[in-house]
Amino acid sequence: MTEARSSGAPTVLRVVLGKRLHDLREKARLSYEQAAEALDVTHATIRRMEKAEVGLKIPYVEKLLHTYGITDPDEVEGFLALAREANRPGWWHRYRDVLPEWFSAFVSLEGEANLIRAYEPHYVPGLLQTEDYARAVLRSGLAHASDEEIERGVALRRERQALITRDAAPMLWAVMDETVLRRTIGGRDIMRRQVDRLIEACDMPNVRLQLMPFAAGPHPLMYGPFHIFRFGIREIPDVVCVESLVGAVYLDQRGDVSTFLEALDRMCAQAPPTRSTKAVLGGIRKEI
Repeated sequence: MTEARSSGAPTVLRVVLGKRLHDLREKARLSYEQAAEALDVTHATIRRMEKAEVGLKIPYVEKLLHTYGITDPDEVEGFLALAREANRPGWWHRYRDVLPEWFSAFVSLEGEANLIRAYEPHYVPGLLQTEDYARAVLRSGLAHASDEEIERGVALRRERQALITRDAAPMLWAVMDETVLRRTIGGRDIMRRQVDRLIEACDMPNVRLQLMPFAAGPHPLMYGPFHIFRFGIREIPDVVCVESLVGAVYLDQRGDVSTFLEALDRMCAQAPPTRSTKAVLGGIRKEI
């Protein structure tokens, strides 16, 4: 992945295998053009395979492995088995009728990360939303959507939330502006239940929540929402997703990611510590 609008939703495994093909080609000291000759394709095809921009055609992968000097049958078959697995659509594929392409990439990254850090200035993070709150959020953003489409969106969000209660669940560390809880979404009853959900989340071992109060003044992230994904796979760098009204930009260049990490760390140091979040939420709950 590079800095670009997502034009697809490669699984993280496909990204890893693309990186491995890149490393094998370089170890064999072959250029893109030389690798392409082995397949009778253009060099652009090799580049796109290595960048996970296309699916991994099994005959192509097998031919490349032999071209790169990988001849052990067990090693070749192991790689091909992973390629077949990487080509399978993610579970979210069945929601493609209501899932924008740019967000498919987000869900793929979210599902494979072992650490998810987020800054949310407008809404409760999707992984912690109640169904009623999620329904109200979707309705506000998709004014022309049918009731069926809204309910499909809620169902997708519900399936995503299983992520944080599964075995080996990722760490979710989210910072929200106080604005998130002061802006009524869907009515007071819905907001009360949403705050109750956040209070419950504070007791989860893999969830850390911080609230940036109005009284704290300006902070380094007064621009817009973003997420940072970190993986337990060395081939995958940290990825930042910066959302906008019409899509998202995904960044994985070290300098870009470091800028976001540094700003988020400064904000976390400026906000009240996580141990006080539950009490703060309880106070806000009484005021709603």
